[in-house]
Amino acid sequence: MSVVAEPDNIHQRHWQNALNGVQSRVQTIPPYRTSGRIVRATGLVLEAIGLRVPLGSACRIEISPPSLKSAAASASTPASTLSNNERFAEAEVVGFSGEKLFLMPLEEISGLLPGARVFPLGEGGPDSSARRFPLGESLLGRVVDGNGRPLDGLEPLTDAPHSPLAATPLNPMDRAPIETQIDVGIRAINGLLSVGRGQRMGLFAGSGVGKSVLLGMMARYTKADVIVVGLIGERGREVQDFINNILGAEGRRRAVVVAAPADTSPLQRLQGAAYATRLAEGFRDAGQDVLLIMDSLTRYAMAQREIALAIGEPPATKGYPPSVFAKLPGLVERAGNGVKGGGSITAFYTVLTEGDDQQDPIADSARAILDGHIVLSRSLAESGHYPAIDIEASISRAMTAIVSNEQQRQSQRFKQMMSRYQRNQDLISVGAYTPGHDPQLDQAVMMQPKLEQFLQQRIDERADIPQTHHALDLLLPV
Repeated sequence: MSVVAEPDNIHQRHWQNALNGVQSRVQTIPPYRTSGRIVRATGLVLEAIGLRVPLGSACRIEISPPSLKSAAASASTPASTLSNNERFAEAEVVGFSGEKLFLMPLEEISGLLPGARVFPLGEGGPDSSARRFPLGESLLGRVVDGNGRPLDGLEPLTDAPHSPLAATPLNPMDRAPIETQIDVGIRAINGLLSVGRGQRMGLFAGSGVGKSVLLGMMARYTKADVIVVGLIGERGREVQDFINNILGAEGRRRAVVVAAPADTSPLQRLQGAAYATRLAEGFRDAGQDVLLIMDSLTRYAMAQREIALAIGEPPATKGYPPSVFAKLPGLVERAGNGVKGGGSITAFYTVLTEGDDQQDPIADSARAILDGHIVLSRSLAESGHYPAIDIEASISRAMTAIVSNEQQRQSQRFKQMMSRYQRNQDLISVGAYTPGHDPQLDQAVMMQPKLEQFLQQRIDERADIPQTHHALDLLLPV
């Protein structure tokens, strides 16, 4: 009898331990679910009362037609009264005033009624109100939206590790310096605007001057382990065109594309940019070299302007509230090199210049916080000069630390000849120029066809760093 009883005791102890575990988890669940209610909806913003949750927290808004009983419910509603048929929309706390919370939904809401209940996303944990997003290697080759949901029709990313968007900022003293040139495959950039590993560059351009094509060339040709592309606020048609025709199958295999087009809410656009940056940080922390392409930083700023104006923040410079100029460095500073010996994020941010105005407030602010800027010229694009890089107006602040003295001298001579020719182009065009009076101008005029040939490059042509150095040596021997 004792031999038979021993296994029974083991099974009893096993089930008792299992029941104790379930009981301990059940005891941590609050008997009531905290909720608030919607009291006002104006434009993009919803006002709620009855909740105390931190700024930036996620909430769920009940959008199914509530019964008379639920509309008159108190701020604390028993969790068991929630119906399985209720529908919810996610929103984020973007501000507060006194006891009122300002919420902005992630998507357009239909069916919202006065008094609709609002629930914090999750209960009881330190990160319970923080939304989590898929990260890691399983996203390579995928196209997702600003919420991390697949847009490519493939399987959901439920098995990928999930994490909040917020990450601990790096100590600037722990970052590795920019001291190694990265090959972007563009001759004009490799030779005259050299980009370092971990550098953050701005691509300043108006509409229709070839910035998307240039970004696609860099995505295909840059030597990086992973490419993260954030398409923020662009036309929906351009998303598929960029992926299929510009990025291509070769670039897509090692890339993650986060798309938050113009028809999404401003909160989705902000979130899409933050998510793309968080993906890049995850790969960098794993020791990989990442190329981050953000198209565009201006649409990100416009999304923040919509949110800030909707909650009552006063406009400042050209209609942009002060929070816009605080958000930009917060996003850009997350890119760059990691700790010494670790991974890196080399970032290119496009900045749209209205009417090719380089003094646009967003362009001016971006120029101050980035490590250099590449300006695309409309006049060059209209003349068939691609990529339409204005060498005179562009600069790489890290170039002196990553290239040899010989290349620096060649770049300086190249820009001097281009500048001298451009300053005298009107005289040359009307036939007022006569050789023999200015030897430097004579050399610039003679070299101009070769200089332009060096700057131009076909979309299917890759120019690596050794090829670029060889071309510069032939053009401007040291």
